[in-house]
Amino acid sequence: MIALVIVCCLYVLCSALLLGYGLQCYILTYFYLRKRKEKLTVQRETMNYYYGVLDESAFPKVVTQLPMFNEKTVAVRVIEACAAMDYPRSRCEIQVLDDSTDETRGYVDETAARLRAQGVNISVIRRDNRIGFKAGALQNGLEYTDAEFVAIFDADFVPPVDFLKKAVAFFVNKPKLGLVQGRWTHLNKKASMITRGQAMGIDGHFMVEQAARSWNGWFMNFNGTAGIFRVSAINASGGWQHDTLTEDMDLSYRMQLAGWETEYVPELAVPAEIPEDMNAFKNQQFRWAKGSIQTAMKIIPLLIKQKVPAFKFIQAVLHLTHYVVHPLMLMIAVLTMPVLFFVKITLAPLWLVMVISGMILATSGPSTMYMVSQHFLGNRARKQFLFIPVMMLIGTGLAVNNGKAVLEAILKIDSPFNRTPKKGEVKAKAGYKPIKDITCIVEIALALYCFIGLKLFFGYTNFFVTPFLALYASGFLFVGILSIVHFRRPDSIDMRFLGRAAGSVSLLKVLPVLLPLGFLS
Repeated sequence: MIALVIVCCLYVLCSALLLGYGLQCYILTYFYLRKRKEKLTVQRETMNYYYGVLDESAFPKVVTQLPMFNEKTVAVRVIEACAAMDYPRSRCEIQVLDDSTDETRGYVDETAARLRAQGVNISVIRRDNRIGFKAGALQNGLEYTDAEFVAIFDADFVPPVDFLKKAVAFFVNKPKLGLVQGRWTHLNKKASMITRGQAMGIDGHFMVEQAARSWNGWFMNFNGTAGIFRVSAINASGGWQHDTLTEDMDLSYRMQLAGWETEYVPELAVPAEIPEDMNAFKNQQFRWAKGSIQTAMKIIPLLIKQKVPAFKFIQAVLHLTHYVVHPLMLMIAVLTMPVLFFVKITLAPLWLVMVISGMILATSGPSTMYMVSQHFLGNRARKQFLFIPVMMLIGTGLAVNNGKAVLEAILKIDSPFNRTPKKGEVKAKAGYKPIKDITCIVEIALALYCFIGLKLFFGYTNFFVTPFLALYASGFLFVGILSIVHFRRPDSIDMRFLGRAAGSVSLLKVLPVLLPLGFLS
């Protein structure tokens, strides 16, 4: 009996926390909409500040850092894009922070030499070791420049020609502004259903979440790329540190705690590549999930010590701990069957309608936020709505991968900084493969477990949990099978076809159940 009470209490607690994170999406959406027109008007005027300025000495000096490790498929593209940026050459330089150990070194050296002959101020900086991984490379690069500002781009990004000119304008007459973050867009959004689902999630984060936090004076994080820092802000905040896997979130929070301000600019857009391989995507998500929780464990005590205002503190905690939703989902998936077996709940029709309405309202928070972001991006809402189930399948199926990451962070288990393999503009066989992982076996096992629960307890009396069991079963199976397919034959299978086929089949099966439940992603 005691064990049953504990299980039921744990189940209710996990459900309540998940609903809380879902309701947070409504809060973010409201605060985004409240400030949108005012902020965009001001930002558009600011971005034009340096247009028409002919005196090169009026431009502050900027260094563009390109950290990379074995990026032969995309290295040349990002270097050439940065060299083409419309900013006075006498006031900018490029640092290729190349820790590569393969033929990437040759591509980098050849491209740098060619651009240097054309008058581009570009240098290649290499280290004897990879201490600190990306954070260590970024910090090391600052030792070789006297620039006032530093722009950072990952290797799979392609900055537009006017990025620096627009971004630097925000620092004019704002001595306490330490960071300007741009918005990620997508080079290969239409590659498959998988990339379309990811793109919608990224759009929601950048259009709504980041804007709501920045524009309302809450803590905002640097996203690791497509941003520009004031170098003095980095140094005054303790520099780049590598005790977490999300050095970007760590530094940006420390900067804001030290009194520096941040600015998010959604119209400062930079296209980037989305992982088309499920295992590459899982590698990326694992790093982000583990790093976020590591950063939360490091930063939350500092927030408490500094006595941050209550609402701002709550927003920061929800932001830092967002990936906790994945182990919470795992707990619910595992506990649902025993709870249904031992506990029978009956409600009067009126109470049933009220509870169902409340569940739909709370769990549709993420979907609402994503559809708002698509509307303001100019995409047709009716067409984009069909991709919500794809996001939910991917988000739910990632619970094993990301739950493992959260657990490792809590237990302080060390792991290396595994960068996400990029496809680039070459054939897949010339690229890199994701890190091997066996979570797909656990995902398929959990899918079968949830399908058994769905079959045993499907019906009116268990209406509350039946849709969630369907979602969990479909999501785990979708991600697990696709992980195996992509892992076993990454060189010979057309990823676009597989993504579309697998995504379409899953959609047809679960669309009627999943549309009301904007639960995860």
